Amino acid sequence: MYQFSGKLKTFSIVLIILGVVGIALGFYNGSNKTIDDAKHAIEASHAGGHGDSTHAVANSGEADSHSAHTAAEIAKHEEHVLHQMHNRPWSAFYVALFFSLGLTLLVLAFYAIQRVAQVGWSVVLLRVMEAITANLLPVSIFMIIILVLSAMHWNHLFPWMKEGTFDPTSENYDAVVAGKAWWINTPGFIIRSIVYLVVWNVYRFFIRKSSIKEDTANDGLKTYKKNYNASVIFLFLFMITESMMAWDWIMGFDPHWFSTLFSWYVLSTLLVSALTVIAFFTIYLRSKDALPGINDSHIHDLAKFMFGFSVFWTYLWFAQFMLIWYADIPEETTYFVARFTDYKLPFLAMVVMNFVFPVLLLINSDFKSKPWFVFIGGAVILAGHYIDVFIMVMPGTVGSQWFFGIPEIGAICFFIGLLIYTTLNAFSKANPIPKANPFLKESEHFHYYNIEHTGEDSGDHH
Repeated sequence: MYQFSGKLKTFSIVLIILGVVGIALGFYNGSNKTIDDAKHAIEASHAGGHGDSTHAVANSGEADSHSAHTAAEIAKHEEHVLHQMHNRPWSAFYVALFFSLGLTLLVLAFYAIQRVAQVGWSVVLLRVMEAITANLLPVSIFMIIILVLSAMHWNHLFPWMKEGTFDPTSENYDAVVAGKAWWINTPGFIIRSIVYLVVWNVYRFFIRKSSIKEDTANDGLKTYKKNYNASVIFLFLFMITESMMAWDWIMGFDPHWFSTLFSWYVLSTLLVSALTVIAFFTIYLRSKDALPGINDSHIHDLAKFMFGFSVFWTYLWFAQFMLIWYADIPEETTYFVARFTDYKLPFLAMVVMNFVFPVLLLINSDFKSKPWFVFIGGAVILAGHYIDVFIMVMPGTVGSQWFFGIPEIGAICFFIGLLIYTTLNAFSKANPIPKANPFLKESEHFHYYNIEHTGEDSGDHH
């Protein structure tokens, strides 16, 4: 049995505490922003050449005939910018929260796929995946709290929640959003969110308990089949709930925009991140001799998945970007215009970090078996996909008032510390190897076969 070391436990707790301090400072600074800060931000934006149409009108020759109207527009814009500045600590926390929740969920989904496909190579990794999914419950609690607070107007994260959006008599009335009221409405949004989280956590609770029971049950094969059936049901529900979750929790920041493959895009970025986290914990636990049966071939296959789904992510990113750019439909292009205007550096860096770097690093078969190489590539991949989520969320919540500082770093530290603590604590509570799994021997004797490299028959590796 693995022993969660005191030093690592202390390290994870320190990260959590530092994260809490950073998050608290972010909220404190954000709450102290005033309308004067918003005016200064607007002036700085104009000085940098990023003025908007509202202020173009304010500075035009029509100012005299429309002075009252323009003054109202200016005041409204200043209030909007102030809301964006207040949103920043909420958004920083939300980005890290969604990223942590999403990658944990995809670890659970990848785990379910292994059970349904009845593959042999990954059996010795199942307990690692189960341990990582222990993070699902705490992050789910944080997520529902944030969503409920949003619905209660504690923040301005979701623009469609603004009062008067669905009221034709209100100055805030939005005909486009009102046309989607059958889906975009507060009661439905909260109910759906609770359903997503309950479905995911119920499966996680059941499969963890049943997986451990599998080791000691009198009829282990019967329990194994029960776990197989539960995983089939979960994957069916997962594909539905993950798509709807992407619409609600990410596209909800840009309610005018639409995309037919966005949920797949979100799935791909979270899946690559999930595979990287599995590889990280596997490499660490193997270095502590806590995972008997793990060899370089298992690391190699995890790296292959990281490589393959990095290419898949790039395909979806390019397919969406290229088609929207080529069609040049205003309702579609507005999404990328906002990101390429104010987020050009992270937008372009993300593509390099999520595609160019992992492809160059992991395309070589030999490198995939070297833990330190996989770790370097994985660190860049995780950073790149965090930026991907950052770019999904920030333009719709803080606009051009973004910055990477204390709130963002604090939130990252908090959720990294939480992930380390929950994962290693859960891993120390169960046998590291599912000894009753019928494919265990196949997994323990699994070896990657590269005929170009060895020139030998695959049987020579066993």
